[in-house]
Amino acid sequence: MGYLDNSIITVDAILTKKGRELLARGDGSFKITQFALSDDEIDYTLYNPSHPSGSALYGEAIENLPLLEAFPDETQVLKYKLVTLPRGTSKLPVLDIGYASISLKQGASIAISPQTLNYQGATSVFESNGYTALIADVRVLNSFNGVGVNTEEAERLNSITTLGTNVSKTVIGTSINLTATSVNTLFGDRTTLQTTITVVGRDSGARLTIPVTITKTN
Repeated sequence: MGYLDNSIITVDAILTKKGRELLARGDGSFKITQFALSDDEIDYTLYNPSHPSGSALYGEAIENLPLLEAFPDETQVLKYKLVTLPRGTSKLPVLDIGYASISLKQGASIAISPQTLNYQGATSVFESNGYTALIADVRVLNSFNGVGVNTEEAERLNSITTLGTNVSKTVIGTSINLTATSVNTLFGDRTTLQTTITVVGRDSGARLTIPVTITKTN
C-alpha cells in the first residue's frame, strides 16, 4: 500500500483478486461489466466553514488528504460507495439480514434474506436487483450461492467454484445460501474457523458486514 500524489489527477486501476482469478482461467469468464466509485479516504468532519480565509478554503483540509494507492483487497477498499438516492431522502438506507453474526456447525446450512430499511420511503423493502454477498474466505464453506436474480452476471458469479483456494467469493441474489465446510483439514488443531460476510444492496448501496464462525464437529 502507498500514497498517491494528489497534486495531479491520477487514475490507478487494478484487478481485484477475483478479477485476476477469472483472467487466469482464460475461458472468457473475465468481463468488466460494472464499476464503483467511493470516498473511503474522505473525512468530512474536516470541512471548516469557520476558515479564516473565507469560503474558498472551507474544504482545504479535505482537498489535501492523501489518496491511497489501489490494492486488491475488496474487504478493505470501496467500503463507502457513492450512490444516487431519490431526492428528498432524509435517512440513509441500512441493511437488516436478521443476524448480528452467523455461527454454523460443520455441514450445516443457512439461508439469509436481506432487506433494506429506510429506502424509497418504505420502512423495509426487498431491493428489486437483489444483493451482492462476499465471503472473505470461501474455503470455510462447502457451498455459497445466491438465488432470486436471473441476470447473466448473477448466474455467472453463482456458478463459479473456488473451493480449496484462499480467496473471497461474491454471489448475487435476493436470498443467499451458505453451507459450512465438512472438511477437517482447515481446522488443524483449532475447533473453529472465522471469516466475514459482507452484504451490499445493489440498488441502495447499503452495506453490512458480520462475522461468520464455523465450529468443528467431526
